[in-house]
Formats: sequence, C-alpha cells, structure tokens
Amino acid sequence: MQREMKRWENIHLTGINRLPAHTNFYRYYNRENATTFNREKSIGYRLLDGVWKFLYVEAPELSPKGFETEEFAIEKLEDIEVPSSWQMKGYGHMHYTDVLYPFAINPPFVPQENPTGIYFRELVIDELSDEEVLIIKFNGVDSAFDLYVNGQHAGFSKASRLPSEFDITNFVKKGSNRITVRVYQFSDGTYLEDQDMWWLSGIFRSVELFTINKDTLQDVFVETLPGENYKNFTMKICGAFFTNCVKNLRGTLRYRNEKVDEFEINVVEGIFEFSRLVENPLLWNAEEPNLYTLEFEYELPTGETEIVPLRIGFRSIEIIENEIRVNGKRIFFNGVNRHDANPKTGRTVSYEDMLKDVKLMKQHNINAVRTAHYPNNDVFYDLCDEYGLYVIDEADLECHGFENTGNYNWISDNELWEKQYVDRAVRMVKRDRNHPSVIMWSLGNESGAGRNFTAMYNAIKTIDSTRLVHYEGDRVAAYSDVYTTMYTRLKPLEEIGRDAEGKKPHILCEYGHAMGNGPGGLTEYQQVMRKYPRLQGGFIWEWCDHGIETTNENGETIYLYGGDFGDFPTNGNFCIDGLVFPDKTPSPGLLEYKKVIEPIVTEEANLQEGKIRVKNLYDFRNLCGIDLLITVKSFDTLIEEKIIKLPSIDAQEEVELVLPVDLAKAAQYDDARIYLSYQESENTLYAEKGHEITKESFLLSSTKVKKTVKAAVSNGSDFSIEDEAAWLTIESNKIKAVFSKVFGTLKSFTVEGEKMIHKGPEVTLWRAIIDNDMYKKDDWINKYFLKNTKEQMGTVNYEMAEDYIDIEITKYLSTVNQAWGFHLTYNYRITKNGALNIDLKGRKVLRGKEIPEMLPRIGVTINLNQDYNHVTWYGRGDSESYQDTKRSQQIGLYSKTVEEMHTDYVYPQENGSRCDTSFLAVAKGEDMYLFNFKGEYDFTIHDYETSALEEAKHRGNIKKSSYNVLTIDYKQSGVGSNSCGEEQLPLYRVGVEDFHLQFEMRKIGKGNMVEESKFFTAR
Repeated sequence: MQREMKRWENIHLTGINRLPAHTNFYRYYNRENATTFNREKSIGYRLLDGVWKFLYVEAPELSPKGFETEEFAIEKLEDIEVPSSWQMKGYGHMHYTDVLYPFAINPPFVPQENPTGIYFRELVIDELSDEEVLIIKFNGVDSAFDLYVNGQHAGFSKASRLPSEFDITNFVKKGSNRITVRVYQFSDGTYLEDQDMWWLSGIFRSVELFTINKDTLQDVFVETLPGENYKNFTMKICGAFFTNCVKNLRGTLRYRNEKVDEFEINVVEGIFEFSRLVENPLLWNAEEPNLYTLEFEYELPTGETEIVPLRIGFRSIEIIENEIRVNGKRIFFNGVNRHDANPKTGRTVSYEDMLKDVKLMKQHNINAVRTAHYPNNDVFYDLCDEYGLYVIDEADLECHGFENTGNYNWISDNELWEKQYVDRAVRMVKRDRNHPSVIMWSLGNESGAGRNFTAMYNAIKTIDSTRLVHYEGDRVAAYSDVYTTMYTRLKPLEEIGRDAEGKKPHILCEYGHAMGNGPGGLTEYQQVMRKYPRLQGGFIWEWCDHGIETTNENGETIYLYGGDFGDFPTNGNFCIDGLVFPDKTPSPGLLEYKKVIEPIVTEEANLQEGKIRVKNLYDFRNLCGIDLLITVKSFDTLIEEKIIKLPSIDAQEEVELVLPVDLAKAAQYDDARIYLSYQESENTLYAEKGHEITKESFLLSSTKVKKTVKAAVSNGSDFSIEDEAAWLTIESNKIKAVFSKVFGTLKSFTVEGEKMIHKGPEVTLWRAIIDNDMYKKDDWINKYFLKNTKEQMGTVNYEMAEDYIDIEITKYLSTVNQAWGFHLTYNYRITKNGALNIDLKGRKVLRGKEIPEMLPRIGVTINLNQDYNHVTWYGRGDSESYQDTKRSQQIGLYSKTVEEMHTDYVYPQENGSRCDTSFLAVAKGEDMYLFNFKGEYDFTIHDYETSALEEAKHRGNIKKSSYNVLTIDYKQSGVGSNSCGEEQLPLYRVGVEDFHLQFEMRKIGKGNMVEESKFFTAR
C-alpha cells in the first residue's frame, strides 16, 4: 500500500497562494528615480535580507508544536544570515554529487530524514490603506517551503531557482508581525533538481517586500519584430493591470535619456496590446549592446502617478536558411556554462560576484552564457543586457540520476509530472522574456526525453514565439529548434557539420571540460566549428571551480571539494572544473580559450615585406579605430615600437596590411620577432583603454638563430680520474663529477666548489596525473606500470681528449613485467671550463603485444641546487603551456622564481610546463647557469618531487624537496579534456618512439645570457 503524499511530495501541487509569474520590474513616483533603476528608490520597496532567527530539525515532522504562531519563543534561537545556504553556516551536511540522487529513487517520495530549516523574522508594518497590498517575494529557496504569517498558512512553493510571490495583505496587522518560513531540503521537486553541484538548502537568494497599489501594473511584455532588411522594427507591447481601474497608459521610448518616441496605449478591462513602428533604431547584439529605456506612465484611481521603466533592445532571433541569426546575421557562439558559485557563500552570489563574472567573460572574448542548469538571479540578465552576452536561459530541471536506473525517461515521459515541468518553463519565460540578451530558452539538462518536454516547448511558444528553444536530450530535435549535443568528439562533430542539407543548426551546449589542467585541443574544435556553416559554436564546461574556501593548518587558503566533508557517495573534485579558480582568478585554461576564440585573427601574408592578413571574426563589429601596438624585439632588446589605428574592416571580412616597421633594421638582429597587440582605443564598460583583445607574434625567419659550437679558451686544469668498482669520479680545479657505475647515473656535479646537480639526468615517462588523464591512469599505473620505470645498467666507458672528457653510459629502460622499452645511450662531455654537455638517445624496443598507445611524457629529470631559484627562459610564457594549450603563450624572454613557475590548481596535478623553449637559465644573485637546448624542448621546474605533488590533495599540502626538480621534455603529451570530453588528439600524444635530447649546462655571466645561448662550448 503506497503511503500518502505529503505536501512537499505532491506532484499535483506547484504552489499555494503563489501569485502568477511576471517579468521583473519596479515602480517609481518620478522620472528622476526611475532613470536610476535602483530598487531602493522604488515605490514601497523593502529588502528583508539580513539576520533572521533559525531552527534546524532533522525532518519536518520534528518541528516544534506551534512553531508558526506568534507566541512561539524565538529569542533564544540561533541567528542565520539571509540569503545563505544553511550547510554553509554549519547546519546539516555538505554533499556533492554530479549525477547521483543522495537518496533512494522512489518518486515522488523523499526520505523521512528530510533536513528542515525554520526561519523567523519580526516585521513591523505600517497601517495599510484600502488601496494598498503587501507582497512578499522569495527569489530563491531550495527546495520547497511553506510560508506562515502570524500563525496563518500564507503560501507554499517549489522550484528552487525561481521567484515566488505571495499577497500577505490579509494576514498582517499594523505593528509587529511574525513571518515564519519552513524550508524542506528534499521535495518532489528535488527529483527535477539533480544538477551537478553541491546540495545546498535554504533561503539562498534575496527576500523582498513590496507595498503596492492594488490597481497597479501587474505584468508587461515587449517584443521587437523586424521589418524588411532589419532597418525598422515593430515594437509590440502587451500586459495587464491587477484590476480594470486604469484606462490609459503612456509610453515613452528613450535612448540615453533622449526621447525617441511617445505614445498613448488604451487599456481595456485591465489588459492592453499595442504596436508601434520604430524607424532605424540602434540594434542590440552581444558586440553592440544598444539598450533603450521604455517608460510606462499611468495614473491610479487615487490620483497618484507611477512610472515603470524597462530596458529593451531592438533585436530579432530567427532561424533563416538553417542558420541561427540575430538581426538577420549569422552568429557564432563562443560561450561558457555558468553556475552560481562563491567559495565562501556557495550558491548565494552578490551583485559584485555577477558583475565580476560578466566583466571577466567579456575581457576574455566570451560572447555567450548558458545558465547551467537553472535560471540565474534576475540581476545577472540585466548585466548581460548591458554588457552584451547572448544567454541560453535554462529551466531549473535536471533528472540525471534516473540515467542509472535503466529508465532515463521515468518522469520525463510521465504525464503525472507534466504540470511540474511546464510550471518551471512558464515561470522562467514570464520572468525573463523582456531581456534582449536571452535569445534561447532551454528546457533543462540531462533529463532523458519524453512527452513533458513537448508540453514545455508548446507552453513556451504560446507565451513567447520570438525566441528559439533548445534541449540537448532531444536527439531528433523534435521539440528543439536547434540540434544540440555535448562533448561530441571531433570526428563525429565534423560529420554533423557535413550533414547540413535541410538540417537544423547545431551548437555544442557543453564541450572542452575545463577540469584541472586544461582544457586542451580547443583550437581544433574552433577550426572544425568555423569550417562548417551548420556548426555555430559551443559552450565550455564550465566557468568556475565550485571550491569551498577554508584555511589549512598553516593558515593558508585552500578549497574543499566532494568527499572532504565525509560526504558519500560523492564525485570528489569533479566540481573543480572551471575556467576560473574559486576566487575568480583566471586559470591558464581561460587564457588559452581567450586566444582560441579571438575575434581578430592575424596571418602571415608576406612577412619579409611586412605584410599580414587581418581577419575580422566579429559578427557585427567593425574593427575601425582599434589600436594595433607593434613591437619588434630580439630577445630582450627593443628594436622598434609603433601604434597604428586599424582601418575599416567589416565583420567577417579580411584585409592585408603592411606593417610600418623597419624590416631592414630588424634583419640585423638575431631572432627578431614582431609582436602584435590589438587593444581597445577607448574605455569600455568591461575594460579600460588599452585592454588587449588578442595578440599574435611572428618570427622573421631570416633572423632565426642557428646555434653554433664555440670552443672556449681552456682555463681549467687537467682532469684527475678515480675509477673504482662502484664509482667514477672526475675532478679538476673547476668541477667534480661523480658517476655511479652500479646504477649508471650522474650522482652529483659540482662547479667551483658548489654542488649544482644533486642527481640526474634520468629518463622519466611519468607526470603527475591530471584530471583529464582520469580514464588512462589505471592502465598507466596498473597495466603498464609507468610510474615504476627503471633504468637497467649496461656499460660505462670514458675517453680523454685535450680539453674535455667523454663518458658514455648505456642502459635499458622499462618497467614491471613489460617486454617493451628503450635502449638508452647517455653521452656526457665535460670540458675543462666546467661545461656539462649531455647527448641522450633513446631507441624504442617493441616486444610483446601489450604496448601503451600513449605515454605521459618522454623526458629527463635533474635535481638542481635549490639556491638557484630564479628562472629565465626563452620560450613560451609567461603562463604555463602544453602542446595543445600553447596558442595563448607567445615565444619570448621571461623570468620568474621557481615558486612562481607553479600553477596552484585546487586539486594539485601536473602543471607549469613552458613549451618550445630554446634555453633556460637559473640564477642565484649574480651567479647563473645556462641550460642551452639543441632543439626546442618543453620544461618544468619545481621545488617538489612529482610524488609529492600526487600525494597532496589540496593547495598548500605539497611537501617541498631540498632541491629544485628540472624536467626537460623531448615530448610531453597534451592535456585534452577527457575528464568528460575529447581525449588528447593524435598530434599531441607521445608514443613509444625513438628520441634524442641534447643540451648543455654551463656557468655564465648573468649579463651575457642571451649571447651565451647562441652557442655551445662542448659540441
């Protein structure tokens, strides 16, 4: 016998006494206040955020008797801040899952263990006139709640990330009133809210109180419909008042406070519909977010006048010839998925948090946001309107946990749940449909398929026919206006692009999983999506790491993730998957994404003649007037610097430019490079004048350094050699080198009495596991045992010459129970001047059937004197780079401390590589050692061992070593995004292959580094 549904389990109930959804707006008595859009200056407004009294119980049934009454004693209860989530305040349990429901699936029923928070607030109310009503608005409560006023039940609502309003006029009295809100962690709505995020509960968005006139404006909806050639637009206005007492409405359209138009609107029985032609308005798009103000003015029966201002944008969103078009132009999405996230307050985010997000997105060339996976705070859409971001507005709906039951469509295809699904869609659309930034509605995320999505689609189209509807789970695009997929690999994505005839346009609603070190391979995605007209871009998963801030035993800030709170089952650090760290610091992944999606592409046309090709990839913006800073450098020497204004280059057009630089002068230098920086010439909303939109650099090929051998005049004494059974010691008045004849390794290298090398070099095939290695690591560790590679000793031979000594050591490298491996030949040459030259050849040995398709890396590690803590390199920088994430990092001369070479990922992992490096130097004061490379290699240098990095699970917990660990890579595999997305592409994989590394270490004068890097002294 099935138990009776409780109110918070009743799928037939979406709310009690909740007012109809409507667009968000505020009412003002005068234009002066209306133009501020400041809610604090609006009529009858009161913010109820702040300290409330709070009682936490383990289940609703455990609520004290009479808790809702005025007589219930609350003085001794604890305080809680509203808005907030009670788990972030120490109540209940922090829990993170990606897919799993934290309870048994038995819809619509939830566990008896249903944590419940009861909030209390004393509210002093002035006497209301007969014309006034009092409305309380909850902008976000997770997951369902009952409202009581002075002991009377005043309302009930669910859908956590949508507002709920209640008319409490008849429940209040003059003077003190008791507001009581009982919030349930779990409800039937929880089955619709299984998003990839922390399970957080409570009143997490603002609570507002409105004293309004009973006859006032209830809702208004503005559509802008294009005319021929998108020159003129028809402004269609409809709406309603609470009563039929208001007969006339005046509309005024303004642009930047200048009146554009004025008109009268008739109101019939409280309802109005009106159309007006607007000639040649400035149009809204993400690149040119032109906003108008539409003011509605009306007189109430009391004789008072109210003004309601709205920001609107003239823009259309259509599918024409199977393309998504804004104002008739095809657009391309370079987007991100965004959760509400703050490391200190969880899902409670401030205006400053949202503003910072929007500015950072714009600064990094992002033009679109998917509100994954629920409607955001309404202020976020205001910011997107103002700053210019396309928005896919997503319903508060995800049923991911049902995927594991074998019946993914369990409730999505169940007509008993239709009302719940449709309610979430309609309330979202009615709240947000006046925002020009919202160009697409999303029915939700990862919830299977079924009839309820058809019902949502039809309900949305009934109330807003102007926008597109998206749902990725609709595999045949039956109730989706676009065809969307997620994490589609490159090859099938290209097939989608080719299969375009008569097909709906495609977007990747999620790709490029930005977890830890990554995502890599974004350039190839951009190339494929730009190649095929059907493919109109995508959205990186995701914007921000969901770390929870705390301090460790040393007082350092660290961030916690799933499992750190004893939560089980959990998806661990899978919530640490953003382009920005929890404190909104950009990660290397965001820097790379900014470059990959650059709106200005520069190519060589004929660089020897100074010609470049500039492509404008904006969809609307002309490049005219953008500053181009041209810098010509040779290493750290500035040859020339100029700034020019770009000419008129229309969107999607390209031109050839001749750079105004003295190429003949540049040709006299070595490694002359032209650096181009495209910068904003004026302040913008999101950045100051001089903000770099993108950058590019080119090497003048005729100036490329061809390193030579320059035998130095010997100033060292002859070598003495001590050849023992276990050791080979080579010594002069400049150096001392100790080799183990048992292990075949250089145990130490001392120069002028100072030990520079403590151990090495030794071949390594291993790197600390990155998140994007998660599906390879088991084979790497437990099948191929790559962490356990060992060099087996072969032979040691040496030979003296007049100015140097050669030592040849042969070895075999393999690992546990493997037949494949490498024959290694180390050739050391040590000169009397103290140079150490290393030539290492590796010859692959392919035996047996079990050979790894991909190795983490092939490189050598050397343990260096830790006092040499300052690093200068000529390669890519200054941030980290890997072979599939290096476009954002230009080749140049950079300097950092060893500590600064570390990228502080929330979950420690391989980091800090610098690609395509020609040389590096380490320094202590004025003393410097040069590592000069025969080719261009990648390197890392850290003050810890790889094993220490892997043992650490949080920032600040990496055990330091007593030396610096330098790793020089013949090759390191790219990073990919295979924690959820594409694997490392074949071009960026290291296999079991022959390799050759050659480099030289020698002491140099600090001021001579660049010149010294142009030659070798040993060979």
